[in-house]
Amino acid sequence: MKIAKIEPIAVRLPMIKPVIMAGEEVRAADNVLVRIEAGNKQTGWGEAASAPTMTGETLESMVAAIHYLAPVLEGREADDIAGALAAMHGRMYGNHGAKAAIEIALHDLAGRAAGKPVHALLGDKKRSRMAVLGVIGGGDYDGDLRDAAKKKAEGFTAFKIKVGIGTAANDAARTREICKILGPGLLISADANQGFGTQQAIEFVRAVAGAGLDFFEQPVLGDDLAGMAAVAAADGSIAIAADEGIHSLDDIRAHHARMAARGVSLKAIKLGGLRAVVEAGRLCDELGMNVNLACKTGESSIACAAALHMASVIPNINWGLTLTNGGLGADVTAQPVRIERGHTDAIDRPGLGIDVDEDRVRRHRVGAAKRSAA
Repeated sequence: MKIAKIEPIAVRLPMIKPVIMAGEEVRAADNVLVRIEAGNKQTGWGEAASAPTMTGETLESMVAAIHYLAPVLEGREADDIAGALAAMHGRMYGNHGAKAAIEIALHDLAGRAAGKPVHALLGDKKRSRMAVLGVIGGGDYDGDLRDAAKKKAEGFTAFKIKVGIGTAANDAARTREICKILGPGLLISADANQGFGTQQAIEFVRAVAGAGLDFFEQPVLGDDLAGMAAVAAADGSIAIAADEGIHSLDDIRAHHARMAARGVSLKAIKLGGLRAVVEAGRLCDELGMNVNLACKTGESSIACAAALHMASVIPNINWGLTLTNGGLGADVTAQPVRIERGHTDAIDRPGLGIDVDEDRVRRHRVGAAKRSAA
């Protein structure tokens, strides 16, 4: 079964409500879908979110990169995913989001052809049910408190509070109030999305000490290992997690060696695909580091299904799973990935296990200029 055609499709998906975080307000999700068609007309789908502050890629650059990569992939055997990854690496440096979207689509296609779920192509299944982090981040103090109470009532047991938006003192006060509402026995995290300087981040962790926060994600700039280590040393009761600072296995090793993080957030768009995330998850387990497996804000059921398959096989997801399709006002499948009582189940259908509705895709398609990358 050979790859016949690779098509990047830029879409803009509406959000139910904006997600406000440091340096970014997501009011609509700009994502690139990849549709791969084999010679027998079978198709596979992948997805990557535009994330310029995380991966350096925009909607337009990912579309251009996928067009540039297509010639070295078309005509190859669709199930030779290792060969496809090597071919992409040889043709173009970086561009992990674009490559991840292609690699996800190849796994979907290969899984469908073999009659196996994607997780079976990645490793042995470790779990069938997973806790999903409920994200609290509307930029509105009273609204965030109501949202926390609502998510707890709905059965969520894991939470992520967006901070780094205002002052450290104000964000700490809001975080403490949310922790009071949620109560003990739950997994509670805060995510600054690089929004604090080192001293602000230290002020924040000291102000929320004892409130019930389990981990604090990316308090300072992703490349500021010294700042991360300083925040980690400020209050040992709150573990520090790295997100925007993790783009490779070497980044994980560096954070561990510098005692700059006790865990990481893994995303396919940062590492270049499903296989790279699974490898990173295994490394974290070897190093004794915790893992939060995550989608970027506003990714559809394509990327969320892919995340579920990764979450089914990596050794630990002690810091939960972040799925984001539930925040969309419209998805690209009639039966989106479901979250019930704050949990979701592994998908055991062939491929990604979802059926993309191409009419829905066309409805949300937007223009993205095709440009030569060389």
